[in-house]
Amino acid sequence: MQTSGTAPIVDTGAAIAYRLFDVGYSINLERALDLLATSGPERVRPVRGEGQALQISNPPITVLLGAESLLVGDAAHEVELSARIFDFGVVSLRVKVRAPANCSWDAFTHFGRRLHQHPAITAITSQQLRLLTDRIRPAVERPQLADVHEDYTVFRVARVTGTDGVPYSADALLQLDVVPVLLNETRPLSPDAKRELLPHRFSYYGDDLAIVTWDSALVVEPGEQDTDLQYILEFANAQLLELRYYDALLDAELPKLYDDIEAARARHAVFPGRRFAALLQRLQAQVADSTELVERVENALKVTDDVYLARVYSAALELFRGRAWRAGIDRKLAILRDTYAMLNGEAQAARSETLEIAIVLLIVLEVIMGLARH
Repeated sequence: MQTSGTAPIVDTGAAIAYRLFDVGYSINLERALDLLATSGPERVRPVRGEGQALQISNPPITVLLGAESLLVGDAAHEVELSARIFDFGVVSLRVKVRAPANCSWDAFTHFGRRLHQHPAITAITSQQLRLLTDRIRPAVERPQLADVHEDYTVFRVARVTGTDGVPYSADALLQLDVVPVLLNETRPLSPDAKRELLPHRFSYYGDDLAIVTWDSALVVEPGEQDTDLQYILEFANAQLLELRYYDALLDAELPKLYDDIEAARARHAVFPGRRFAALLQRLQAQVADSTELVERVENALKVTDDVYLARVYSAALELFRGRAWRAGIDRKLAILRDTYAMLNGEAQAARSETLEIAIVLLIVLEVIMGLARH
């Protein structure tokens, strides 16, 4: 078993930058498959033997977008572009940048730090997003690019060895200084800060490691085709994006709603009970849309009997504060439902009052007509 006594070498490494965007209410994946047929899209699931433990109601589409060259420092690096399309309206663009082969851990760390918020990645993904959304637009329901988006980076390493070529064990991998590459910090952190900022570390075999943080992760995995952890993290980011989007949407809706209520109350109408009709219809649609899509997002991926993947997925959701975002959405939806009930009650009262006035007028009219006949 390798110890940390020899300098660590990264034999094969890469950084995968994810840029996730909400492009519409939902995407018809079968239609998108037809529209992207020339790019050879496929429905991809994780490749672990336990992959059956992942239940995905509507697997996303993965499509290759080509290759480019990216300048990192003074060196040009090969870049692979791809995208993953989720049925709940999210497009995830991936920029995979290969690190120099057989570089030292310090060199790999320096490479990773240069990629944090690299401006060229933003330019590349912006262009690819425009091209991709133009192609799949007929498959997108209510197409609109949201203001919120998610960024995430996975640093992928096949193996770390000593200068003698012996691979590091899982225990030795835990001794690597991951703070600069994952947290983009140059100064040493205190032990307390490390424990708080890097609490989620996972190993399945004796030579792999996964460390998950808020906006990046390190995955040491000898099996090049084993991308299940990346899949889980990308899915969790897509779910986070939708929760953030609907939270922002409801945040913007509430102040506007109060102004619209005041305007409706001040409006003179022949039938007062109809003053809130358009507002009630809008509220009903907003609550139904938000509830339906948030439920669909949260149920899009379920991890059943794979304890390792379940732990990673749960850690990602905890880091991304998924429960807190959902609780915030539920509170705002409750306000909308209460407002709907209040306005509907007010409208019903106005209708009852109008009906009572009409009945009284009819009675008075009948009395007058009776007196006139005599």
